[in-house]
Amino acid sequence: MRVDLKTKLIVSLGFLFLVILLFGILGVFYINKLSTDAENIIKNNYETLVFSNNMLKAIDEIPDNKNAIETFESNLAKQEKNVTEPGEKPATEELRKNFEELKINPNDSSNYGEIRQTLQEINNINQKAIYKKNEIAKHTADDAIFWLTITFSFLTLVAFTLVLNIPRVIATPVRALSEGIEEIANKNYSKRIYLDQKDEFGDLANTFNIMAQKLDEYEHSNLAKIKFEKRRIETIINQMKDGIIGLDEKKNILFLNAVAEKLLGLKESEIIGQYTADIALKNDLMRTLLQNRNVNELKIYTDQKESYFNKDVLDVTNNNEVIGQVIVLRNITPFHELNEAKTNFIATVSHELKTPISSIKMSAQLLADSRISSLTSDQKELLKSITDDADRLLKITSELLNMSQAETGNIQLKLQAVQPKTIVEQALQAVLFQAQQKNIIIKKNIPQPLPSVQADAEKTSWVLINFLTNAIKYSTESSVIEVSVSQKENKISFAVADQGKGIEEKYLPKIFDRYFKVPGTYERSGTGLGLAISKEFIGAQGGSISVQSVLNEGSIFSFTLNAA
Repeated sequence: MRVDLKTKLIVSLGFLFLVILLFGILGVFYINKLSTDAENIIKNNYETLVFSNNMLKAIDEIPDNKNAIETFESNLAKQEKNVTEPGEKPATEELRKNFEELKINPNDSSNYGEIRQTLQEINNINQKAIYKKNEIAKHTADDAIFWLTITFSFLTLVAFTLVLNIPRVIATPVRALSEGIEEIANKNYSKRIYLDQKDEFGDLANTFNIMAQKLDEYEHSNLAKIKFEKRRIETIINQMKDGIIGLDEKKNILFLNAVAEKLLGLKESEIIGQYTADIALKNDLMRTLLQNRNVNELKIYTDQKESYFNKDVLDVTNNNEVIGQVIVLRNITPFHELNEAKTNFIATVSHELKTPISSIKMSAQLLADSRISSLTSDQKELLKSITDDADRLLKITSELLNMSQAETGNIQLKLQAVQPKTIVEQALQAVLFQAQQKNIIIKKNIPQPLPSVQADAEKTSWVLINFLTNAIKYSTESSVIEVSVSQKENKISFAVADQGKGIEEKYLPKIFDRYFKVPGTYERSGTGLGLAISKEFIGAQGGSISVQSVLNEGSIFSFTLNAA
């Protein structure tokens, strides 16, 4: 017959509760009975003895003490109200009769003996009653001791039995289940639990055995396949030319491929299972990988040369929970070398072209001088075309040279304290003629006083000129362009706002990329490098650059530098 654990506990504890309740009721019953017996002795008989003794003392003092009659009267009245025993009432009435005779002539002592005899009789009656009631109380106490001892002994036996059995009923299966779960955690799927209990623990043991059997079957049926897949994945990872490091959810090392071993200078077998932070204490590259998660490109010395690697940190998830990470180090050294070769080629070609282009421009200016020769209208048109093309080529080569400096990190800065107004005036002077040609008004908003900025005046003016040139280029005739300077804490911000056609929001993230041009705005003279160079110049000075634009409403290009 199945009896569940809940029923067992209710029956055991319920029985214990009833025994405790019975013990309490018996104790209260006998204590109340003893209290009543003692109260009867004290209240009824003992008080009568006190009254009698007081009257005996008063009868001896009557001839000499006038107050003795009153004392006797007072105690006799109390005794008359406290008559409780058989034979006590006639004796009390006889005492009243003799006392009334005494009050007529207090000096007559003829009935003193009868009064004393009556008082002694009353005392004897109450003393016998006290003895009898004392025997009753003693018998009640003996009964209480007997029954309470039996109840206490039974209760102790029951409690001892429960103390021995209840922990065994609960602790034994819990311990067995705990040991079984520990074995399963250690992948010992052959573990079984046998409990001879037809309750919840027995059901739990049976369920545990079924689970262990299923796990055992699954382990043996899939182990070979899992091992094969593991070897195949390890082979693929080791054949990759990228460094790969696997971590578990606690940042312990799971695996390294051959490339990662070479980069770290460590063997997988030496560090497998170790905490990455402990490894980082002695390994600079591991420390860099852990500390600089947001740094994507790393320079690592390997194969007797400086190599470049792109770092990606991939989270391994299961049901939206991160259970590990994979760090991938992709070797991008060939791309760096190609980019460096391209940059050097562009710098060399731009530098070599700059001199002949300047010479062509100078020759064209000499030909245009009327003091040297007179030209026909067709010749002047051709000469103007040559001059425009030379200007365009000179601008392109200058921008390419600036871009080459930015790419190689060779931007030469001359940082000094410069007044913002000076930078703005230099830029406005450079674009004044272009603005006049389109009848554009340039407004200045420069509050005074402003602190100086820590900047390279020439390159900062170049950036502001580039902003203004673009604003003039894409603004309609007779429109307004505003140049403003503002201060926020220790930062000075320069902004150029136009009323042109604006830029679509989807192109704004790419506006400062190299060679990028907004679709539909291709210009013959543009290279797509001006804003990219501006970003490099401002960044090199510790500043930031940004753009805000709304289509068909205009754009605001701005940059911020540190106050001097």
